[in-house]
Amino acid sequence: MAVLKYRIIPEGAVAGYTIPLNIVFMDMKDIQASGLTADAAVERVAAAIPGAAGLNVFDMDAVTTTSDGIMVRGAIIKMAAADRGKINPDFGRLDMEEMPYSEQLVAEEPHLKQWEGNFKGRRLFRGPDPAKKVIPVHNVVITGRASNNNSATEMMNVVTMEEILLPIMGQLEIMEGGEVLIGYTGGIISVGIGMTVAEQYGRVFPTRQFKAGETAHGSGEYAQTLKREIPCIVSNKKTFARNVIAALNAGMVPAREIGCAPAILAIAKLLGKAVAVENIQDKAWEELASVGFSKAWLLSPAPVITEAELLERADELVPGVSNPVKVKASELAVLAALEVE
Repeated sequence: MAVLKYRIIPEGAVAGYTIPLNIVFMDMKDIQASGLTADAAVERVAAAIPGAAGLNVFDMDAVTTTSDGIMVRGAIIKMAAADRGKINPDFGRLDMEEMPYSEQLVAEEPHLKQWEGNFKGRRLFRGPDPAKKVIPVHNVVITGRASNNNSATEMMNVVTMEEILLPIMGQLEIMEGGEVLIGYTGGIISVGIGMTVAEQYGRVFPTRQFKAGETAHGSGEYAQTLKREIPCIVSNKKTFARNVIAALNAGMVPAREIGCAPAILAIAKLLGKAVAVENIQDKAWEELASVGFSKAWLLSPAPVITEAELLERADELVPGVSNPVKVKASELAVLAALEVE
């Protein structure tokens, strides 16, 4: 009899932080090994969970981009929300849209120059195509109490109104069996979330809005409070820094090709990399300055360190999550399996 493997973070609490619903991670290779389709596999796992659940299916051979334009290996290709073992047939699941490589696409989205340099030949997925299915704002699926939002990077129990942020690098670290950080999102990430790049079928926006150097929030000092008190699960800082370094070394310039989130600016400054200061808009500067990343800070002289030193001291030097606790992915996301006929 075939077996369907998956990982699950059970609803409850981890290291003092609330997990508001069950969070499921499924690898397309495990689904294929079970003999099921992705839709059937999601249905089977949902049926085994009595509570609310968000379910994400990954292709770990594909690539995706973060909302600020950093390209990484591994991509969510399907998202679902379930409650009491069921997935709403109309609003409970969505497929992510594949973006075939073309010179025109790269010209329109210059952060995708990383694709040819770092991930040549891999398939790219980001968010859903609204022309294929009517999608509520922010690319969300909902069933009962479960909401899986922003193309599967934010989940909520809509009855308790408790939510959790799941940036894509953290989810990929769970799939790879590495280490993640659990903490409060805090002001720095709250501001960084708004520093997006313009993408077609993006993780949050379906059309090309808010290019590098702009802010999607436009809320001044309030931006730092938007998600500040919400728990999040993110990659460890060494993995984050390694991904940003790969983008910078591929010629990506913050505020020109990739976003100007605080952590990206901090890494670029530490390494002596160029930043398109002139492209950072006043509204973005206002938000950045509210958490200590002002124009004066960016332009001030500072010692340059090596990539090796940055990676070694990443926990100390890379800003981000508030009050983090480092947890092994294998201890957080429990490996489970179902027998399938």
